Amino acid sequence: MIVVTGGSGFVGKALVRRFAEQGERVRVLSARAEKTLKPLGESVEVVQGSLYDVESLYRAMIGTHTVFHLASAQWWGRKADLERIDIGGTQNVIAAGRSARIGRLVVLSHLGASSASAFTLLRVKGRVEEMVRSSGLAYTIFRSGVVFGQGDTFVNGIAQLLRANPFIFLQPGSGEGLLHPLYIGDLIEALIKSMEHLDTVDQTLGIGGPEYMTFNEMVRTIMRVTRAPRLIVPVPPWTLRAFAAILSRFFPYFPLTAQWLDLLASNRTASMSTLYDLFEMQPRRFEDTILTYMRSRRYGFELLRSMLRRRPRRIA
Repeated sequence: MIVVTGGSGFVGKALVRRFAEQGERVRVLSARAEKTLKPLGESVEVVQGSLYDVESLYRAMIGTHTVFHLASAQWWGRKADLERIDIGGTQNVIAAGRSARIGRLVVLSHLGASSASAFTLLRVKGRVEEMVRSSGLAYTIFRSGVVFGQGDTFVNGIAQLLRANPFIFLQPGSGEGLLHPLYIGDLIEALIKSMEHLDTVDQTLGIGGPEYMTFNEMVRTIMRVTRAPRLIVPVPPWTLRAFAAILSRFFPYFPLTAQWLDLLASNRTASMSTLYDLFEMQPRRFEDTILTYMRSRRYGFELLRSMLRRRPRRIA
């Protein structure tokens, strides 16, 4: 039995879908995702509960050999949400995992994560990593580059921001920070293959796609693919952070958030050969992949829909 937390999120949903296609028995801890997960098949079992209910966590993990802990508030949450969900939730997952004697805990983190980081998201992810390493459980931590795909927040968020102004795009700083984009399908493949590789146990693995690119290059590529040319105007990052703080009070799902900017705070790259060396995978290129789905999307409508979404209710 496999357990997935955060099964209704971008990565979690893709992972559960892949397990369902393979006929693997997977158990998803969820408070409100039954309608979206049940149609995936009889092999998907939804356990009603949350990260804050240790009893439901224990119930989900009984008889489990691998737990994929993917739940996070990294895109929509404020600092308090990150501490409550990412740090507090991970503490509860570890406690329940010990009691249920799970085989391994697999956690998704970010390249650049460090408990000493000056940036909230990377600092929180660094603390989560430290907790997992000292948990006494067998673990695998994946430090991933920016994950992109049809439902991602970061890359599709850039496409939405290009629609927010028909003339200019406000770029934080010079845009020269290096990113290491990774396609969601390749990430899912790596997560699944890690279960078969004992040499990934008790390891922290930095993974990314087949290319490095600056943020400026990524924006220009998205402009080209989505046919939304804009004049790029560099502005001080602190200006955009202040702007994002104001916007988030009124539009919790506006694409520009403090966490979004945290991912641009430093170079975030890993060895290009990791996926091939470990799993014999050849990851997909950024532009070739987004060409298959970005041109047909209505990002202006998606931006409006994001702005009208309400902040999710807290679950006790």
